[in-house]
Amino acid sequence: MALDRHLILQKAFAVLNDAGLEGLTLRRLAARLDVKAPAIYWHFKDKQDLLDEMATQVLRESMQESAALEEIPTWREWATACSMGLRKTLLRYRDGAKMFSGTYLTDAELFAPMEANLRRLTGEGFTLRQAVVGLGALYSYTIGFVIEEQATQLAQGEPNPQYDLAARERRVNKNLYPLAAAAGAEMFSNHEARFAEGLAVIVTGLASMLACAVSPH
Repeated sequence: MALDRHLILQKAFAVLNDAGLEGLTLRRLAARLDVKAPAIYWHFKDKQDLLDEMATQVLRESMQESAALEEIPTWREWATACSMGLRKTLLRYRDGAKMFSGTYLTDAELFAPMEANLRRLTGEGFTLRQAVVGLGALYSYTIGFVIEEQATQLAQGEPNPQYDLAARERRVNKNLYPLAAAAGAEMFSNHEARFAEGLAVIVTGLASMLACAVSPH
């Protein structure tokens, strides 16, 4: 099979799911492709270049799935659904959020959904700056939450023993730190519910910002 960017990306995601972000090396990827590492450099100049393309592909997937969200009537429901959709996409891949964060998007066509998102919020009365701040807060919260969520697993469905609640309880002195001890069950379980609750805090804050922006002087 001829080596091209699509095939390399396909195998790179497979290596990511098997070995995690730290295990995604060009040497291991070359072995999966049954080629020598220099062959990959014809298509990607280094690992960061590969990660940029992988992140761009993940965002494409998220945008494709969020197209139907345009019909959601209220901006609050829309913002919530967009963030939940991005989390769902990132969770498909081991270390998906860590891989995605800090990357450079390579596809200029992705400015179209950005434009649509900004238009949605400015159309509701947000200033452009408020829309940028709001979308940035939603985006950063989602990425950060999923990074922490995925840290509790070595692989999809395989718990990380470092976050074992029983082991944590043995480490925390309940007499000195009763709240910290009790918080473990909240911090390292029920991720979906906690994500939704945190998201509601941000959306409520954005609603307050909008109310101040449109209130009469």
